Amino acid sequence: MIDAGPPGRERAIQRWFKAIDLSPEDLQLVVLTHGHFDHAGTAKWLREFTGASIAIHEMEREWLENGTVVFPEAVSAWGRIVISIGKLAKPWIHFSGTEADIVFDCEGFDLARYGIAGEVIHTPGHTAGSVSVLLETGDAFVGCLAHSNFPFRYGPGLPILADEPGSLHSSWKLMLKKGAKTIYPAHGKSFSAEVMRRILRDSSPGTRA
Repeated sequence: MIDAGPPGRERAIQRWFKAIDLSPEDLQLVVLTHGHFDHAGTAKWLREFTGASIAIHEMEREWLENGTVVFPEAVSAWGRIVISIGKLAKPWIHFSGTEADIVFDCEGFDLARYGIAGEVIHTPGHTAGSVSVLLETGDAFVGCLAHSNFPFRYGPGLPILADEPGSLHSSWKLMLKKGAKTIYPAHGKSFSAEVMRRILRDSSPGTRA
């Protein structure tokens, strides 16, 4: 499972298990793409409900284990508006911390031991410890390395919130080099990797609009 969702999603997750006819105890691993509350908020309950191991990058382990609510930096005018609204709600946002069972370093993590042909790749940008899951099929689950729906964007593209905006291009170049074909962002619909290839090309130094 990739990401645990925000706090309060327990019933939705239970319905999901029933919809796909999967027993909770069959879930072995939950990969958190990063430690923000809307991705890790139900991790503690999910760990207890399924017995699955929770995995996160070492840079964001403390956020998970302490239930720390943090917000990324904005990289656009619209991003500043979105994050300002989010910060107004911060006093009412809480999630229970939980132990990290598996902690990635920047070398990533091979999923073969779980019977999955794919890997976890360190893809900083949105946060310093953001990771993506890339399957051998070319399906890439990238968390917030991209945004693809309102209120972030009206279409697929680079995130409007990023602690390390200078790392976004290098992370995307790595994903494309490794064979990403279809992108699944945490927020929004999937899209072709060619969209990101075009965005990188059009935003390269010396490229005319």
